[in-house]
Amino acid sequence: MALLENWERWTSFLGEQVTDAKEHGMSKKAIEKSAVQIGDYLAKNVDPKNEQERVLADLWQVADSDEKHALANCIIKLVSNNRVQ
Repeated sequence: MALLENWERWTSFLGEQVTDAKEHGMSKKAIEKSAVQIGDYLAKNVDPKNEQERVLADLWQVADSDEKHALANCIIKLVSNNRVQ
């Protein structure tokens, strides 16, 4: 997954997806649920390609369900804020 090899490209892509989801009426809760599902998939199936992804993978591994939702919300906020700048 070449997209995952570059942190800026990955966060930009995620930001676009969050913006599109919001524009199509997807609720914040639904976006969060999707982000947690994506996080679970990536944690189980994809090796981190850079330092940022390694930190997220390590945090995801030790997080409980509530903490994963909090991490997902932080990532959504991060990529949404990156789109505004």
